[in-house]
Amino acid sequence: MALHIWWLYVTVVFLISATPGPNMLHVMVQSIHHGPRRALATMAGLMSAVLLCLAASAAGLGALLKASPHLFDALRYAGVAYLVWLGVKAWRTEPGPADQAAGPSRSLRALYGSGLVTGLSNPKLIIFAGALFPQFIDMQRPFAPQLALLVGTFVVIESGWYSVYALGGRSLVRWLAPAGRRRLFNRATGLLFIGFGGALLGARV
Repeated sequence: MALHIWWLYVTVVFLISATPGPNMLHVMVQSIHHGPRRALATMAGLMSAVLLCLAASAAGLGALLKASPHLFDALRYAGVAYLVWLGVKAWRTEPGPADQAAGPSRSLRALYGSGLVTGLSNPKLIIFAGALFPQFIDMQRPFAPQLALLVGTFVVIESGWYSVYALGGRSLVRWLAPAGRRRLFNRATGLLFIGFGGALLGARV
């Protein structure tokens, strides 16, 4: 794939991973109540879910795209619509009270299991894998190396944000405590998603 397409992918994944969602909030809560080191088990469970979803999505992706260019275009437009939908949803989200769930110390196996289940129950990852991946794949080039690059990039960025939320959870919660800051964050994120949806639409012909 072209370098500018990969950089666009990096930016999109960076924003999607950074946006507070079930996975990141789960990491933050586990870190707050069990410490960043024990939260590594939660992160491992979440990353296992990521790899499972991406592998399942990619299992028949190459053959389908080569056999049906119309499906490629349909998934491409679905990905653009998904980004725009994320932007509109973020813009319209009103700030609410921060959730903080307390609980007793849990085993590493339990923390891993909770991360795995949380990740597998998150539809955002499944939609992302099915709708956005095809937009960044050049069908004139070998499929496997491109897929490996996309998956590896996703794992690195997602792991980085897990660490950020685990290590800086308390500080982030305090900074976003005022409703005005949370509203500003939601709307800025919404505009970025919509903008990158437009960029993706114009980046491929």
